[in-house]
This record gives sequence, C-alpha cells and structure tokens, in this order.
Amino acid sequence: MPIDVQLNDHVPPGPSDTSIVRRFSWTHLAFISPLVLLHLACASVLLVGFSRAAAITFAGTCLIQIVGITMGYHRLLTHGSFKTSRLFRFTLALFGVLAGQNGPLWWVGHHRNHHKHADCEDDVHSPCSGFFWSHMGWLFSPACVRMRKDLVPDLDRVLELRLLEKYFYLVNLGYALLLYLVGEVWRHLNPGAGTSGIQLVVWGSVVSTVCVYHIIWSANSFCHRYGSRRFATSDNSRNNLIVSLLTLGDGWHHNHHYCPSSARHGFRWWEIDINYAVLRLLARLGIVWGLRLPPKHVLS
Repeated sequence: MPIDVQLNDHVPPGPSDTSIVRRFSWTHLAFISPLVLLHLACASVLLVGFSRAAAITFAGTCLIQIVGITMGYHRLLTHGSFKTSRLFRFTLALFGVLAGQNGPLWWVGHHRNHHKHADCEDDVHSPCSGFFWSHMGWLFSPACVRMRKDLVPDLDRVLELRLLEKYFYLVNLGYALLLYLVGEVWRHLNPGAGTSGIQLVVWGSVVSTVCVYHIIWSANSFCHRYGSRRFATSDNSRNNLIVSLLTLGDGWHHNHHYCPSSARHGFRWWEIDINYAVLRLLARLGIVWGLRLPPKHVLS
C-alpha cells in the first residue's frame, strides 16, 4: 500500500557544515581527471565510427545509467521513497555506479546535503554561484571530494554498498572490458556489422557516460533556474518538462523539493514520470513495496 509522507521532509540534522570553498583547485587532479578525460575521449567517435550495435549499446547503457541514478541512488538510497529486497537494491546501486558518478555513499551524502541547504551557501552546487557552477563547476572544488559519512550512516552499515563505494572504478573498468569482449566477438561472428570492441567501449562507456552526466546534472542547474513553481518552498527549485523527459521523471524537481520522500515526482496526470510508472509495475510484481506518496490534496 502507498504510504503518505510529510511535506518538506528533510534529512535529519547532522553536524554543522563548513562553508563551501568557491574556487577551482587542481590539487585534486586524481578526482577530476576521469571527468575531464571522458569528455575529451568523446572525440574518439571520429576514429571508431558508428554502427547499429553501437547505437543499441549507447541507448541501453544510457537507460541503465539513468535508472541507476534516478531510481537507485536518488529515490531509493537517498530518500527511501520505496522499499525492496537487498538483491534489487544492490542491482539499482550497481546501475548507479555504472553512471560514473562515484560510489553510492558519496553521491547520496552530497545529495542529502543539497536538500539540507538547498540554494544556500552550504549547498555544494548552489546556483547562487552561477549556472556553470551548479551544473558541473562544483566538481572541481575541494569541498566535493570528501564523502559525507555523517549523512549516510544507514548506507555505511550495508556491506555491499560499502564495497561498491570502494571499488566503483573497478566496476566501470569491468563493464568496459565486457563491452570490448562483446564487440570483438560480434566482429568475428558478423564482420559486415561494422562494429568492434573499441567501438562499443567508446559508445557504451565513454559517450553514454558523458551524456548521462549532463542529463543528471541538469536537475542541479536548469531545474533551479528554468521552469514553473507551484508550492511555497524556501529554495528556487523548478519543474522542467524537458529535464523530466530526459531523467525519466526527476525533472519535476520543484515537486520533489516540496515532498522529497515521495516516490512520485509528477504530481499531475500530465507530469510524465516514467520512474514512478515503472515502480508501480514493479510493486504489482512484488519486487518493490511501500511506495511513499504525497498527501492526496497535493495530487488533486
């Protein structure tokens, strides 16, 4: 049965946050170099070409990555908007790791901090410091490198989530190796397909990851500047249709900030929320349960 949640349901108070350092730093090159290199590596599509196999790999990986972040890291691990088995939780978290946005504890900690201090000085990607900062510039700040363990004690008690946090680079490298092997086998079995191992790696581990980066980050930037507002919230969150379509429903960001723990982000019938539709299907199948919803007057 759906469970009503409280409005403006925030993260329990934790230790006070220090002010965010609003400057770039190259002392954390090891942290940001994969981000930079992946963007540069997108140019390799000119060398590896394109094929039907590459298109399928790109689309499939993008879908897995977006579901992993929006349904896994965000709705489940950050806000606990539904319940599921340990196996399915691990699967969603694994999909989130494949999106290349660090481990689940790091991601969830920073997002919970965002809800505690939305659009304020202690919000690590506050739009107050400019559009680029809120979109991706904050990742170059020393303040974003540390994991916010004080905000994720619940996740830190789960062994498999700690392992994903510790070995997320190996997971991504393993996926790239799998794509390479599939591509090479495909090339040998069907030389006319025009594919190869390195082609699938580029489209399935590089281009897809960079595209999903910017799709997910758009909630931090576009959805705090462009769109509509319906409720009186203390932040500047907005509902944005285009971002919602790209993120499978997470672009109804203003709705989400009004009722963070709701598994449903699209409050009106026309607010397309693919993640919630999938969750309802999974609930019918018994894979998830306890979907948390906003009060009925919010949906009317």
